[in-house]
Amino acid sequence: MALLEVKNLKTSFFTDAGEVKAVNDVSFSLDRGKVLGIVGESGSGKSVTAYSIMQILAGSGKIVDGSIKLDGQELVGAGEKVMKNVRGNKISIIFQDPMTSLNPTYTIGKQLMEAILLHTDRDRKQAYDRAVEMLRLVNVNEPERRMKQYPYEFSGGMRQRVMIAMALACEPEILIADEPTTALDVTIQAQILELMGSLQKELGMAIIMITHDLGVVAQICDEVIVMYAGSICEQGTADEIFYNPCHEYTKGLMRSIPTADTAGTKLQPITGTPIDLLNMPKGCPFAPRCDNAMKICINHRAERMMINENHAATCWMNVKKGVESGEIELDTKGGDDLG
Repeated sequence: MALLEVKNLKTSFFTDAGEVKAVNDVSFSLDRGKVLGIVGESGSGKSVTAYSIMQILAGSGKIVDGSIKLDGQELVGAGEKVMKNVRGNKISIIFQDPMTSLNPTYTIGKQLMEAILLHTDRDRKQAYDRAVEMLRLVNVNEPERRMKQYPYEFSGGMRQRVMIAMALACEPEILIADEPTTALDVTIQAQILELMGSLQKELGMAIIMITHDLGVVAQICDEVIVMYAGSICEQGTADEIFYNPCHEYTKGLMRSIPTADTAGTKLQPITGTPIDLLNMPKGCPFAPRCDNAMKICINHRAERMMINENHAATCWMNVKKGVESGEIELDTKGGDDLG
């Protein structure tokens, strides 16, 4: 049985302008000890998916349908008492910005100890020892002295290490890392990713890595979900996604990555702007930005299609490819739309 199972998750924000379907029919599973990457540009629903799992949505946000099971236990509708036991103990999260995630008025030690005292039965002395142990684990030098310091005395990379220490202090089964390297320079990013990878192997926990950086995904993830407009457009192993992308959005993301081969040439950005979730199109949400969009893309959303046992995508281009190769048969009208 998978450690975490998310099925047909739908999360909306109810605003004065209407219902914003931020997460729309998302399903995936996470096995113990695995690293799952969730990729997509801003507004694709990555973070809202994570916040739905933790049930820490903003006031206007609500899970309207679907199932989230942790070790077989249903979390949707379980109530705040159950979720208080899940948060920190079983699932921890590292938020995007280490600069603002720590309270500037409290020492690092006080904030670390508060998390440990809240989620475990340790006394203050044991909580202090555990906090020092965690700082040492994430390679913070002189941890006893650092316990007395305030966040402003730490660099961005060191603050992120403190956030990781805080998230891991209660030995969670799942760590959700919401773009943990966004505010850091590339050297520190590499150090943080290497640290997370080593801790994941050492502690045997599962990780959900939320990012817009495909380089991060290549370095640490076993499986990848690509999201666009609140839905999963492609899903598979990291190797499948990188070496055989089967959705036009994923291909666009891949083309926009600078490589040694593209030195001196212009990057190829995805044209257009992200879709307005209040005014979703009838067909594929990526169609207005897709260079290869066909008539059928404008009018109909593609169903999930299995490329192989480890790879699925929702793109009409795969259907077209199947029709051209004779593997898929369509009626005349359907065939005319694939062009």
